Amino acid sequence: MSEKTLAYGIANELRRSILRGELVPGAPIKERDHAAAMGVSRTPMREAIRILAKEGLVTLSPARSPIVSKPTAKALCDQGVVLVALEKLSGDLACDHATEADLARIKEAARRMEETFDTAERIDSFEMDMAFHTAIAEASRNAALAETHKTYLARLWYARYLTSRMRANRDRVLPQHGAILEAILRRDKAALADAFDAHLGHLPRDLENLMISQAETAEKPARTGRKESNETA
Repeated sequence: MSEKTLAYGIANELRRSILRGELVPGAPIKERDHAAAMGVSRTPMREAIRILAKEGLVTLSPARSPIVSKPTAKALCDQGVVLVALEKLSGDLACDHATEADLARIKEAARRMEETFDTAERIDSFEMDMAFHTAIAEASRNAALAETHKTYLARLWYARYLTSRMRANRDRVLPQHGAILEAILRRDKAALADAFDAHLGHLPRDLENLMISQAETAEKPARTGRKESNETA
């Protein structure tokens, strides 16, 4: 296995650890410890961390260990607005340029998620969900758009996973994917825009509310601790 392939494999494992909450926002990622735990050298571990830094999941610092990124509510909301716009543009262009092979890949991504929705591990189901959206971006036949979509999807990976856990249910997600798929297959841009609004219109607000909720949750123990300290004094 090449160093590059190994680094991408390590990055995927670290990414999943972040999604599972084993590495929480603000937590340090110590190269030596993680390399030893995975049985790899520090070189591919360092490269894997760089990959996650490019995705926005990890923040690098010259003076300390890399940490799991902790974006602000405003930053996530702004990125969510951009991602929704990219999704809509991807779908619009896919209606014009998608090949039959492209449409087949989108259908297959939707089928895999539908068939395993109730049995797959939550992370696997989430990754299949993102694969569906990625297939649409690639069907736009616009390399610059597909790459930009990939970048923003990566930046929002952790937050989208958390919001998907809050909102995900079969009766909502699968019909919405079905409406998106049907509109693309008909190359019906108006119907597709409506389907994307129903599926992703809430995303920027969900992302913002997520970070506000997490900040409030983190602040409660701090306030409690200060109150107890004052009462004891």
